[in-house]
Amino acid sequence: MEQTKKPFILGLGGTTSPVSSTEVALAISLQAAEAAGAETELFGSDRLMALPHYRSDPAGLNQTGKDLVELVRRADGILISSPGYHGTISGLVKNAIDYIEETSTDGRTYLDGLPVGLIVTAYGWQAVGSTLAALRSIVHALRGWPTPLGVGINASGGMFSQGVCTDESVNEQLKMVAQQVMLRAETR
Repeated sequence: MEQTKKPFILGLGGTTSPVSSTEVALAISLQAAEAAGAETELFGSDRLMALPHYRSDPAGLNQTGKDLVELVRRADGILISSPGYHGTISGLVKNAIDYIEETSTDGRTYLDGLPVGLIVTAYGWQAVGSTLAALRSIVHALRGWPTPLGVGINASGGMFSQGVCTDESVNEQLKMVAQQVMLRAETR
């Protein structure tokens, strides 16, 4: 049976800057998903900063929070990108992930069965590894399926500029993680 609907892939992550290596890496990966036939949306810096601290009170959600919850509900796959701050994910990205709690009573609870590709940027390998492990643990706790490839990028060399990554091996990894999300998203 042929799939008639394009899979919807949500890109969630970034920093306070839309030109950060974290958000640029996410955008490159989303472009690969789109090239593979997905509909995509980036929930990046501007919207991350518009989210109040999560609290478990649907009446207290602002419109940005409500929009994020609806995007998660709609997603056939997710790409999450976080900087490695002090050995773990940033508070900005973790706050956005906490909004997934609003799906706890849905038919599809949390990220149950969703493929989730993970991208981490940091200025050093130690933060890359521990942040990627933390993201994998969070996705497992939310019942998601982290892709086999998690992209860890030591961005200290300045490989991101004007929306482009100058390191071809990193570009290939960003494309591959999107392809792995798409493989699972298309079979849902």
